[in-house]
Amino acid sequence: MPLKVGDKAPAFQLYSDSRKPLRLEDFSGQPLVLLFFPLAFSSVCTKELCTMRDSLGEYDRLDAAVVAVSVDSVYTLAHFKASERLNFPLLSDFNKEVSRQYGCLYDTFTMDMHGVSKRAAFVIDGEGVIRYAEVLESAGNQPDYSAVRATLAAL
Repeated sequence: MPLKVGDKAPAFQLYSDSRKPLRLEDFSGQPLVLLFFPLAFSSVCTKELCTMRDSLGEYDRLDAAVVAVSVDSVYTLAHFKASERLNFPLLSDFNKEVSRQYGCLYDTFTMDMHGVSKRAAFVIDGEGVIRYAEVLESAGNQPDYSAVRATLAAL
């Protein structure tokens, strides 16, 4: 079941593209934009994360951190980050636990792949409460970036 606004964000620890652990509590006191995306190097995921890369200054002005999560390995994410010059951490949910906790895991994705993250966006405030939640059923759609920024501006 997807999480909703007002829920406490589930704690997590995932390894980043730099093979270092990042935890939700590392962002305590700061708003966090937590993105989930299906697969590195796919066209819509590349467009989404490059959109975030190109607008990261707007999120910085709102004092928000941005991280993106997929079920890809840390090695794949490191290559993806370098190839697209992404300027925020990519986290590997290789074991699919966090995607499942946040209610954004496909049972079956394209080509009979099982356990791929759905595209989703969460805004988590500095106290760990979800202030915006959007889980997309269609991997071809992108999050509502203006709603994400409006939520951050209202914090």
